Amino acid sequence: MSEFSTKGYLDMELLRFTTAGSVDDGKSTLIGRLLYDSKSIFEDQLESVQRASVKKGSEYLDLALLTDGLRSEREQGITIDVAYRYFATPKRKFIIADTPGHIQYTRNMVTGASTANAALILIDARKGVIEQTLRHSYIASLLQIPHLIVCVNKMDLVDYSQEKYNEIVADYLGFANKLGIKDCQFVPISALKGDNVVIESKVMDWYNGDTLLSTLEKTPIIRDYNHNHGRFPVQYILRSELDNHTNYKGYAGKAVAGIFEKGDEVKVYPSKITTKIQSIHFHKDEMTTAFAPMSVSMTLDDDLDIHRGDIIVKENNNNIKEGKNVEMMMCWMNEKPMLLNGNYTVRHNVKETTCSIKDIIYKVNINTFEKDLKDKIIKLNDIVKVEIATKDTLFYDSYNDNHHTGSLILIDEETNETVGVGMII
Repeated sequence: MSEFSTKGYLDMELLRFTTAGSVDDGKSTLIGRLLYDSKSIFEDQLESVQRASVKKGSEYLDLALLTDGLRSEREQGITIDVAYRYFATPKRKFIIADTPGHIQYTRNMVTGASTANAALILIDARKGVIEQTLRHSYIASLLQIPHLIVCVNKMDLVDYSQEKYNEIVADYLGFANKLGIKDCQFVPISALKGDNVVIESKVMDWYNGDTLLSTLEKTPIIRDYNHNHGRFPVQYILRSELDNHTNYKGYAGKAVAGIFEKGDEVKVYPSKITTKIQSIHFHKDEMTTAFAPMSVSMTLDDDLDIHRGDIIVKENNNNIKEGKNVEMMMCWMNEKPMLLNGNYTVRHNVKETTCSIKDIIYKVNINTFEKDLKDKIIKLNDIVKVEIATKDTLFYDSYNDNHHTGSLILIDEETNETVGVGMII
């Protein structure tokens, strides 16, 4: 019998973070600096960047090219897609999403931020808090990213001024407080020179905080997961997959919330039949406990008719919601406008059904964050509050309680393209 403690599992967890900011705030350079100074770059990658830097005519190693991987991005000198990079330190593993700063690529920022534990909001020290800073911070708050780290970049271009840094911090906090952002930290940096990214700055001795890398290593993630409400969407039915289990029938999936233990009473939706957990397996090891965000398989005391998309819920904290009419905030991600009363495929966790857009309640003015009740024309990158009507009953939580069971996507039935991402209210 394998023992698997919560602490031991979470120590192996990745910290997922995304970058956000205006064009030319230095997001790609910052990520390149993180990778370079933490010695997370392979020799062939470094040689490729060196060649590209020379070809570009740069007088220095252009670290931004480490993430600006698409040819069109390199030619234009901008980021137009979400680039993911992986690196690790002795203290933690990381996945970075480098997202575009342009207004027309807001959907890409939403994509990169949707699974993030933390968001790095970059501010050009010369410009201070600008419209795009507010826009990306609003999206981060809408997606309820638990941790925000505001990097005041290009401090070398303002003579490493403490007064300028303090002014930007005060301006941003005035805005962040209105959005209800709770965990917000600030780091003055120069991504180009390397100050306070991985190595402490010698010219900003007035700053007594951690470097950016140290801040990322210390960011707590254990409370980012909901361990109160047991939720286990079934992804796959396993039969006779394990040794010595000739009649094995298990339900494989990911615990997206809560803690499940052998012998727990659970209810299966949509049948609403109550049973007990007979066993839990992690690979081929039998466990006594599973918890978010572990991927495991379970067996139940009763042989129930369970399908992909059904959800197993802990009976003692069973406050899951259900309904066919659901309100949500949605980011529209397709060039074709949203169709009021139009039909779409809904994917909620792994369950699929169809729906229609029942009502467009309001559109958010992304510049002022005011609610526009009259404008019903929803285009690419718009953020709206809508009500959908689904063919089948959804079993869900509010996005505030659980990001997994509180979110869904809309898919165009003709093209199979994802057209909208929704956060259930």
